[in-house]
Amino acid sequence: ILLLCVSGMRAETARYSVPEEAERGSFVANIAKDLGLTGGELLARQARLVPEGEKQYFQLNQHTGDLVVREQMDREELCGQSEPCLVRFEVLLESPLQSFRAEVRLTDINDHAPVFLNKEIVLKIPESAMLETRFLLESAHDPDVGNNSLQLYTISSNEYFLVYTRRRSDGGRYAELVLDRALDREQQAEVAFSITAVDGGTPPRSGTALIRVVVLDINDNIPVFTRSLYKVSVMEDSSQDTIVVVVSASDLDSGTNGEIVYSIVQNSEENFETFKINPETGQIRLKKPLDYEETKTYEIDVQATDGGGLSTHCKVEVQVKDVNDNAPEVIITSLTSPLSEAAPPNTVVALFNVRDRDSGDNGRTTCELTGEQPFRITLLAADAYALVTSETLDREQVAEESTAEYNITITATDWGTKRLSSRESIFVQISDVNDNPPEFTQEVYTMSVTENNSPMLRIGSMKAKDADAGKNAHVSYALVQQEGKEQPEVSVNAENGDVYILRPLDYEKVRAFEVTVRAADGGSPPLSAQAVLRVTVRDENDNAPVLLHPSPDSSAAGELVPRWAPSGYLVAKVVAVDADAGQNAWLSYELAKATEPGLFRVGLHSGEVRTARAVTERDAARQRLIVLVRDRGQPSRSATATLAVALVDGFSEAHLRVSEEAPAAEPDGPLTLYLIASLVCVSALFLATAVAAVVVKVRRARRSETEALPTFPTTATESSAGSLPRSYVYDVCFAAGTVNSEFRFLRPLFPCFPAGLPPGPGEQRSSVCSQDAANLGGEGG
Repeated sequence: ILLLCVSGMRAETARYSVPEEAERGSFVANIAKDLGLTGGELLARQARLVPEGEKQYFQLNQHTGDLVVREQMDREELCGQSEPCLVRFEVLLESPLQSFRAEVRLTDINDHAPVFLNKEIVLKIPESAMLETRFLLESAHDPDVGNNSLQLYTISSNEYFLVYTRRRSDGGRYAELVLDRALDREQQAEVAFSITAVDGGTPPRSGTALIRVVVLDINDNIPVFTRSLYKVSVMEDSSQDTIVVVVSASDLDSGTNGEIVYSIVQNSEENFETFKINPETGQIRLKKPLDYEETKTYEIDVQATDGGGLSTHCKVEVQVKDVNDNAPEVIITSLTSPLSEAAPPNTVVALFNVRDRDSGDNGRTTCELTGEQPFRITLLAADAYALVTSETLDREQVAEESTAEYNITITATDWGTKRLSSRESIFVQISDVNDNPPEFTQEVYTMSVTENNSPMLRIGSMKAKDADAGKNAHVSYALVQQEGKEQPEVSVNAENGDVYILRPLDYEKVRAFEVTVRAADGGSPPLSAQAVLRVTVRDENDNAPVLLHPSPDSSAAGELVPRWAPSGYLVAKVVAVDADAGQNAWLSYELAKATEPGLFRVGLHSGEVRTARAVTERDAARQRLIVLVRDRGQPSRSATATLAVALVDGFSEAHLRVSEEAPAAEPDGPLTLYLIASLVCVSALFLATAVAAVVVKVRRARRSETEALPTFPTTATESSAGSLPRSYVYDVCFAAGTVNSEFRFLRPLFPCFPAGLPPGPGEQRSSVCSQDAANLGGEGG
């Protein structure tokens, strides 16, 4: 499309003319007709004028195609003496992009009258001046050009002089005074008359000055220049006081009449401000630096006057040579900002012109962009360019601080030997589109809460960021509802992502759960992302230990201990559990109270009640023990178990006595069922362990030369988890003559070793293997 547009641009330039100082709204031409377009097409294609300079002097009516004057123009202010005076601009059509060059010539009107710099001109002429002698007069100045400029000089009526109008090589006119009649100082020492400069306008304008001719005594010779025309060239970068040329004149007279003084005839104010001459040596120097772009040629009139008042003149033409002293200027004529980041490639961002006041290669320019950016420069016409996008934009790649914009630097460089360049920076803001979804800072958020929490407790926050801006970056949070699942126990603040627990949690019921949280932005349509929220419940010591044996609901449990029991004899085992977890469920046992504190001890972690010393005859037959079970929570919780211990000589008699005194348990009590089930499980585990131990011992005995005693596996150590150890099984004894079975006695059971094997270290033979066991079996049967 761009190639088609560029190939469709017209190379020719449309030319029009309008008189200077034309009123605003003055009709110049119909551009639509010249371009072969209609007013509707101009409006549809968004036609507009792009001036060459910074100021717009014309205006285009898009409906009619008429080009009219926007501001009054002074030709002399815009162009000075240059002719023709052209105001250039471009007609730019968008959709598709097309450009036409046009120029309007400002025609001069006679709005200035000729003016003499000095209102009185004094000439000193010797009386011996020959007829037809010519005298150069000061020129009048008229800013107009063409026929409206100075055309003719006339003088008032007098007896001695005539005036002739001469034309210089640059087109300017000057006056020469010609002696028509010999002067006689004795008859008339001074002649005065007026000179009038008339231009060619309609009506003509004129300016007048007074000429006073002072007649001098005879001076036979006048100065003579070595050359009537001096042509020199000066570089425009020459410094002040540089010698431009040295003029020389000679006079054959002697004495005062032969002394020559040089001076510059003030034929223009610019020459007088730019050059100076040494009156004695004739050296012409610069009074100020030159500027090729303002004036390319100077024409200086130099006069040589001797001591007798005779003078002559010569011309000095100074050609100014251009140097590359002007950097190119980048003039932005149109800028689109902000620009949508969804703008397609080849979107016009800015229009600009490049101007260099130098000439030749010094005035030729090239343009380029500094740095790597998604833009490029397209040439529209001579020194007219367009800045367009070269690829798709991304606001998030250039987002800095609180704004997102491109800093585009255009560099214009000329083709001079010493290349000069200039830079112009433009800032193009990029408007946002919703092309980025929110992003959570984590894929999975893990938060914890202590059970029994207060309702609506804040436990943390989930954060999602969106690279977009404004409404497109406003993130809202919501839980993702999942079908078939109960209402989650949490809620998420839609604005800031804070997570709240809705109701108190119970660690013993719910230890952890997960929900999905969605973060959506405010774009249209909105974009979203999801993250997993995992909530773990921390345990709190809100459960006291629960006794399994002895049951807290039953009366004090009865235990039988033989009088021959040695130190370390297992009396009973207190079994408790805690519904909490971790440290809150670690249980410790201690003897809180006893009939004889020194007789029994309790395992700190096992809950086993053993004799602390051997039982003696002096010990009371009935002992009452209170065991305290405590967890390690903060603060800790506890429970107590009460044990009744009977010291007996014989098992059967003691058993019957305890049976008579102990109250009958409820046949269908729940504790009995729990204990029986626990005993069955523990017994099964113990039997399996015992069988495995026996098998291992037998195999080892066969392999070893000497027979070793069997040992228990390491798994049969004291339990610290609050349950029955695996190394114990218990006998259930039933009272003779009773219908309902009752749990009466618990004691450890060890395997019987072969006859003749002595007991191992730290081991005691169980009474089950003794004769008492046989008797007890008979009674139980």
